[in-house]
Amino acid sequence: MKRNLILKHMGLLFIISFIFFSCKSQHKNYIVYYNRVNEIDSIYRVANQPEETIKQYRKLFRKYNPKNQDRIKEYETYIKLADQYQKNFGGKKSLYKLIPLIAPYEGSEKSYFGLFQKYGIDSSEVKQKIADWKKGLNKRLVDSFSIAFTRDQAEGRRNFQLMEKNDRINAELIKWTFENYGYPSIQKIGLIGNDGVFMPMHPLFSHMTESKEYNYFKTKMLEYIKSGDCTPKDYANMVDRHDLQISKQEMPYGSYPSYSSVIDTLKVNRNRKNIGLPPLRRSSKIKNRL
Repeated sequence: MKRNLILKHMGLLFIISFIFFSCKSQHKNYIVYYNRVNEIDSIYRVANQPEETIKQYRKLFRKYNPKNQDRIKEYETYIKLADQYQKNFGGKKSLYKLIPLIAPYEGSEKSYFGLFQKYGIDSSEVKQKIADWKKGLNKRLVDSFSIAFTRDQAEGRRNFQLMEKNDRINAELIKWTFENYGYPSIQKIGLIGNDGVFMPMHPLFSHMTESKEYNYFKTKMLEYIKSGDCTPKDYANMVDRHDLQISKQEMPYGSYPSYSSVIDTLKVNRNRKNIGLPPLRRSSKIKNRL
């Protein structure tokens, strides 16, 4: 009887522990991820240690679902280096993870066909998976943001009254989206909307600096950086523009290079690390990569 009671308590403890660690793993802070990517990218680009880069990326991607950020392209870099140095990167399984990360950039998959084929994934399968990814996008949000981006650029933003009105409407849409669907990430709405409308988030959010909802957006977007939905760059661009143009303060993240000569670089680099951006000098080098 006593033994059964002990086993029962142990079973309950196991279930509680499993739930705790499962929840914990689902709430990883992606700011830690972005900073680690910046460190590993330096191991590769600056220290020129490709095999150590592979090792460190492998460890990172065991803990976090990979992103594939613009210019750094950490997951792509990991796979290509591992293939080049004949290191295990997970083969087909990892390549299938790469497909949705490159899917938003229409036509980019063609440059990967050789790699996919090497591991038994032909081009028709890649195209089908990209088509399936597109079908999985949130149609309602794609429709809404296609209109929002067109509205954002109405009359080249030269009609001030129309611009103010459209920004208010877009602010309402963004708040509604946050409350109902979370952040409108590239994996939710893609990058190309209806009728070929280009939908990178940073210009839309940069026009929210005068919105009465600005502080709400600022708070929520920081949460979405931590969850891995919002990129640090999009957040920094909005906050810097607000502080420069509205608050008339020094920008905290240095996202506008033309102002780089008038900022405290040490302070800015600390701020950048706090949201997962690389230091200013490294960022400049990353931007200049082909």
